[in-house]
Amino acid sequence: MDTMLKSSPQTQPTSSHNGQETSLWSPGFGMKMEAITPFLGKYRPFMGRCCQTCTPKSWETLFHRSIMDLGFCNVILVKEENTRFRGWLVRRLCYFLWSLEQHIPVSSSASQKTVESTGVQNLLSGRAPGGAGEGQAPDIVKKEVQRILGHIQATPRPFLLRLLNWALLWFLNRLFLNVQLHKGQMKMVHKAIQEGPPLVFLSTHKSLLDGFLLPFVLLSQGLGVLRVAWDPCTCSPALRALLRKLGGLFLPPEASLSLDSSEGILARTVVHAAVEQLLASGQPLLIFLEKPPGHLGPRLSALGQAWLGMVVQVVQAGVIPDATLVPVAITYDLVPDAPCDVSHDLAPLGLWTGALAVLRRLCSCWGCNRRVCVRVHLAQPFSLQEYTINARSCWGRRQTLEQLLQPIVLGQCTAVPDTEKEQEWTPSTGSLLALKEEDQLLVRRLSQHVLSACVSSSAVMSTAIMATLLLFKHQKGVVLSQLLGEFAWLTEETLLRGFDVGFSGQLRCLAQHTLSLLRAHVILLRVHQGDLVVVPRPGPGLTHLARLSADLLPTFLSEAVGACAVRGLLAGRMPPEGPWELQGIELLSQNELYRQILLLLHLLPQDLLLPQPCQSSYWYCQEVLDRLIQCGLLVAEETPGSWPACDTGRQHLSANLLWKPSGEFTDSESDDFEEPEGRCFKLAQEGGGMKQKRCPDFFLFLCRLLSPMLLAFAQAAAFLHQGQLPDSESGYLEQLFQFLQDSAQEKEIFECADPNLAISAIWTFKDLGVLQQMPSPTGPQLHLSPTFASRDNQDKLEQFIRQFICS
Repeated sequence: MDTMLKSSPQTQPTSSHNGQETSLWSPGFGMKMEAITPFLGKYRPFMGRCCQTCTPKSWETLFHRSIMDLGFCNVILVKEENTRFRGWLVRRLCYFLWSLEQHIPVSSSASQKTVESTGVQNLLSGRAPGGAGEGQAPDIVKKEVQRILGHIQATPRPFLLRLLNWALLWFLNRLFLNVQLHKGQMKMVHKAIQEGPPLVFLSTHKSLLDGFLLPFVLLSQGLGVLRVAWDPCTCSPALRALLRKLGGLFLPPEASLSLDSSEGILARTVVHAAVEQLLASGQPLLIFLEKPPGHLGPRLSALGQAWLGMVVQVVQAGVIPDATLVPVAITYDLVPDAPCDVSHDLAPLGLWTGALAVLRRLCSCWGCNRRVCVRVHLAQPFSLQEYTINARSCWGRRQTLEQLLQPIVLGQCTAVPDTEKEQEWTPSTGSLLALKEEDQLLVRRLSQHVLSACVSSSAVMSTAIMATLLLFKHQKGVVLSQLLGEFAWLTEETLLRGFDVGFSGQLRCLAQHTLSLLRAHVILLRVHQGDLVVVPRPGPGLTHLARLSADLLPTFLSEAVGACAVRGLLAGRMPPEGPWELQGIELLSQNELYRQILLLLHLLPQDLLLPQPCQSSYWYCQEVLDRLIQCGLLVAEETPGSWPACDTGRQHLSANLLWKPSGEFTDSESDDFEEPEGRCFKLAQEGGGMKQKRCPDFFLFLCRLLSPMLLAFAQAAAFLHQGQLPDSESGYLEQLFQFLQDSAQEKEIFECADPNLAISAIWTFKDLGVLQQMPSPTGPQLHLSPTFASRDNQDKLEQFIRQFICS
């Protein structure tokens, strides 16, 4: 693998903390560190395989067998060797010559083909509702079609594309240390192109720069001009006009009108015709599944699902036989345009404001060593047609969170219902552009499936590992020598769980690079013998570290859920402050663990868990339990008088199987037998996955990974009797966020003072039946439900949440 960080002359930051804060590397700091090797054995871990349940054929045919043997390429590293020419002048004009040599196929007849499509022609002839013949002349309808089509797209201009590529290459080299792309992942995409169906890239959305960076990367790899579905709310009219000429697509505002509106019918017909022509011509399309950065609310974007729904409709209508979906993710050390305060949605980006932002970024990067690293991840492609056929068979009966969890929270029952949770956190956009209800559900489940693949294939960056260690293990400070050792340990644990990391190189250089990026949020103090103490800055800086550490959470999510569930199980038996030795002798039955894990899974939002829709929560429970055993936190223990768990000869057929057909697809016959009643577990006293560390340390570390969200939920429950209701959702969000900030100042729990956590708590409480949304003349208003109007039930809710929190 290409080394992402190289040794360079060390700079000496100035002191700024009462004269005690010092530079990162003092002259006496001469520790000998080993290199971080980001692979185990011969091969790197590969994440992002497509689902074997929903797409078994794609699992076999669209995977590159020698992917592990291929290395990385730095996409923005363009030299004289990347051009056909050589010489002194070429070395200074290699960026410009490289942009001229890029193959840019452009079709000038796209608009004409769209107008000639069957749907648009039916409108012009009056054979379809919303077109000519309903009080409008055909010429007027045709002009309206041309206007809407001009709003959606324009013919890309090759000169502007080459000019933008040259400018981007120059800009990216000054903004980033490198932009890494795995060659094996690119081989998979090229193999998918040879199969024939058009490519649809479905991406996460970390930065406004993603819409420029991804087309640049894929064009440089020979995929042609990538058409990008932009959110019109993030761009000014002038910027939209420019982006359309660069291959951008924009949804007209009329498309979101009511289903019986003639303007909405006309706009949706033109959009469908444009998407049909785009896919039929074989041009790749990029859709962002996440909301734009800085916007609050559910993780999945309604606009992205609307574009994906149109792709599904085109395939189902038989316009093209199939489409190949490619999950994409981009990870940054630090997001270059991330705002410091995300309590309000960002304003649309204008052409001149964007240019000024670029200039400010270049000025801030000029001469400094704070450039970040970027990784572009391409998960395994899969067939849309195959998914739509197989996925519907995995849908089972579901219930709302209010039906599943509210009786247990209030103490009215103890049994967890034997159904899945129904939680759709996506505001509708024109009913997903007139999709049938079943197809809307298909698009939502497909979006969740792809987003899960994107997150699981994302590499963990060094800033996420460092922020996690500082926030959840060393908020009071840690000496640098110990921090470096734990950085190497956490990197190894990440790789052992099959997740990749986005860095390599000498540990000394990695630490310097990471702490220099986090220098606004940490304090460096010199101590004796030349060592340093790294202390997180108290206050809002902890909130920033919590946002960075969220990128590491998917790696340990199963263990963190299991550890918090065990914490909740032990909380009802003994004081949390009790000695670990006493907690370790408690027997935990398998059924109790399953129940406690299920309760926590139902409480946590799907935006955090990102479960695959084809997997049941019972499958997830077994996965959590297996992970706790594998990492050494739980040890199997047999109760006296019971037969061993491995004695299958004395088991008998179960009348009511625990595992559901949608959750387990193995050929094992052991599922037809009941689990032995005596199977229990104990907390391990040693081990726990940490080298030379006791089990309690690792257990507490896992519990704290979920503490920001659980603390925010508990604070939201405590705020119920103080909040001013009824109020609009945005108004109540401001109230709750202010309360979280005040509590953070008072109790020093800044990691939960995040508006995204506040809105997750509000949406979860709406699902749980704590808050109700009622119509009013001024718009929808939030009310406190009659069930939770009593202080006693509010306290029960808070206590239910706090049982999973480890202080």
